[in-house]
Amino acid sequence: MQDAIFSVSRLNAEVRQLLEQGFGRIWLVGEISNFAAPSSGHWYFTLKDERAQIKCAMFRNSNQRVRLRPGNGMQVLVRAKLTVYEPRGDYQLIAEHLEDAGQGLLQQQFEQLKLKLAGEGLFNQQHKQPLPERVRRLGVITSPTGAAIRDVLAVLKRRDPGLAVIIYPTAVQGADAAQQIRQALATAIRRNECDALLLTRGGGSLEDLWCFNDEALARDIFDCPLPLISAVGHEVDFTIADFVADVRSPTPSAAAELVSYDQTVELRQLQQQRQRLQRAMQQYLWRQQQRQQQCTQRLRLRDPQRQLQQQGQRCDELMVRAAQALSRRQQQAQQQLSYTQQRLQRLHPQRDLLQQQQRLQELQQRLSQRIERRVSDAQQRFARQAQALHLVSPLNVLSRGYAIVRDDQQQVIRSAQQVRNEQTLTVTLSDGELKVINRLS
Repeated sequence: MQDAIFSVSRLNAEVRQLLEQGFGRIWLVGEISNFAAPSSGHWYFTLKDERAQIKCAMFRNSNQRVRLRPGNGMQVLVRAKLTVYEPRGDYQLIAEHLEDAGQGLLQQQFEQLKLKLAGEGLFNQQHKQPLPERVRRLGVITSPTGAAIRDVLAVLKRRDPGLAVIIYPTAVQGADAAQQIRQALATAIRRNECDALLLTRGGGSLEDLWCFNDEALARDIFDCPLPLISAVGHEVDFTIADFVADVRSPTPSAAAELVSYDQTVELRQLQQQRQRLQRAMQQYLWRQQQRQQQCTQRLRLRDPQRQLQQQGQRCDELMVRAAQALSRRQQQAQQQLSYTQQRLQRLHPQRDLLQQQQRLQELQQRLSQRIERRVSDAQQRFARQAQALHLVSPLNVLSRGYAIVRDDQQQVIRSAQQVRNEQTLTVTLSDGELKVINRLS
């Protein structure tokens, strides 16, 4: 059978189809040479290495999305389709994406490791530990001279000065940084002296943050028994450590806000409790005054001795209840103060706490003095009223030698004209009664 005879056009067309279907899109790394950018907006260049080269074209609709400006001698990473330029039979690439080779390779490695660890479940939410409700001691894994630790300490000093910070120093950039970070993390785990750990550094390029994309470090973070927060770079920066950590914070300062407790909240609560105590004592005094007024209004003259006894007993009861109520209030205030002191002791607001204690003692003294003054005033008013009742009492008049004379109808005799001869009369004295018979002389 005779071999098929191809035209040059047919041959170039079929070769193009074979290349495009056989390879599809590929990634290449090489050096740009012979770069040209005519007025059409398309780019034409040669991609080469030390032993070979290939022509490339990148059309305007694709190169408009490229962030860098190519130039001769630049090492780039290219995503392209392999094809043939049929009119000349040139074997070439049609580039669709172009980026700096260093950044591009690192980004590819980052994405590959991210997919690998995600497939193993290292990023799953179910494996992440919650942060403690209140962090008392924070471990910070970072450079002791970097900007990140200064930002963290500044936020903690402002919000939660009582929070203890332990720094595990390490390099956060360079070839040995990943290993040093792993060693610092192992030290923090071995000592087990913190409630939570913060892995942090300031912003930088992808190369600067590359130590936080180490696979071994990611697995150490996953196995860490302590809750770990990752705050690497700025808000737009993401590393493998961010995905594996229990919590990811956009910046070091934001991480410090997350783990700290605002002390102004506790001080505000203490102020509110003091105000409630003052209102409660004022209401208690007002109720006691109302009761005292009611007791005074209920006094009656029909039986002064009994009224005096009842009011005296009532006064004693009020004094006991007032003392008990004051004791309870003081005990509650003391318990609240002790509890607040224990909480604030860790925050070291010593001067403010002493001022609050002195203020509380002054209020207690003023309260005790006011209650004593109120009780003393009530007793004095009571004594004056009792004396007034005694002065007008009929029994008091009889004790001065007077007598009350009544007839057999118990009518009071006010004149001798009312008495008959041989009539029996009743004479009431201060200490008893006499029966007498009237005999007219």
